[in-house]
Amino acid sequence: MPREDRSYFTEERLMMQDLARTFTRDEVTPVANRLDPEKGEIPRALVHQMGDLGFFGILIPEEYGGLGLGAFEYCMVAEELARGWMSVASIIARGNGFYRSIGGQGAVRRAKIEAMARGRYLGAAALSEPQTGSDLSSVACLARRDGGEWVITGNKYWCTFADGADFINVLCRIDDPTAAGGRAGTVSVVVEKPQGELPKGVTGSPIPKIGYFGWKTWELHFDGVRAPVQETDGANVGRGFQAAAHGLELARAHTAARSIGLAQAALDHAAGYAREREQFGRPISDFQAIRFKLATMATEIEAARQLMYFTCTEIDAGRPARKETSMVKYFAAEMAERTTSEALQILGGAGYTTLHPVERYWRDARLTKIFEGTSEIQQRIISDVMLGKPTRP
Repeated sequence: MPREDRSYFTEERLMMQDLARTFTRDEVTPVANRLDPEKGEIPRALVHQMGDLGFFGILIPEEYGGLGLGAFEYCMVAEELARGWMSVASIIARGNGFYRSIGGQGAVRRAKIEAMARGRYLGAAALSEPQTGSDLSSVACLARRDGGEWVITGNKYWCTFADGADFINVLCRIDDPTAAGGRAGTVSVVVEKPQGELPKGVTGSPIPKIGYFGWKTWELHFDGVRAPVQETDGANVGRGFQAAAHGLELARAHTAARSIGLAQAALDHAAGYAREREQFGRPISDFQAIRFKLATMATEIEAARQLMYFTCTEIDAGRPARKETSMVKYFAAEMAERTTSEALQILGGAGYTTLHPVERYWRDARLTKIFEGTSEIQQRIISDVMLGKPTRP
């Protein structure tokens, strides 16, 4: 186990970390070891257990039934959950990252947020499109205003949990032929739906992923889908992309936490295997090549973890952290791919089987360099903050 930095950890944080670590060891990891090889889905009972422990309401204010905590606690819990199954560490964002976008007003809205804090009302995000990934400002899926409703038509890609969620937050281009320059602004529209189904008027199919199992990721087509205009849409209309981009800062810290959790799990498994595996009459942990690999892995994991702690502290203090969130996401994701690959190498042929979880950590770590902004996008953001935007002729 990594040594805890007491300058960051209060007694309450240590207790929460221990709760998440124990839950992962006893509940998440056994489920992941059983279901990931068969591409099974996260059991709803496990989701409810997480809700009862407060994991979906870490960032939700106490007045709505949440814990009212910050990015530090959120990412700390996500790191622990990712050591079992990255998808489980990801699903908590479907509560913590979505409560502000819940529509309605008064008692109806409050009831939904309270249910979200318990893991009983969760969201999905439809941002990317077949031709739009990193450049979300170019979305083409249209939302037309028709009285008190939005009418959505177009395609979306990479919508994880589209079937299991209670609503989908859809980033759209406003269909407004009178817009200046022929290009209207954007809006995020909340489309509610029953759990286990796609919304009425939406067709789609799961994308055949190589990892990130535990839930489906969808390609969707919206055909005149209607959703009520929400009272909360006022600040969102015309600036849906900006709102989505702002939310990505916390999402990038969350991705760093998941990356670190995957890497730590791979290191723990590789170290245990090295102590038990014998070659040439000795455990392979005696060989310098293996020892140095493990030492390098441990050092890089701890460096990423400390950068995450610092970044989360900046976020919670309300200080600008655009550069720092990109740095920690970039560094942790790159580190996780290297570390999980090295862990697989230490296991040799055994690592290239589904008999050990290292291959799961390796496959899932590879995704962290892509989603929530690729490593190249993070490098662009970091350099833009340092040097300013590139000059143009």
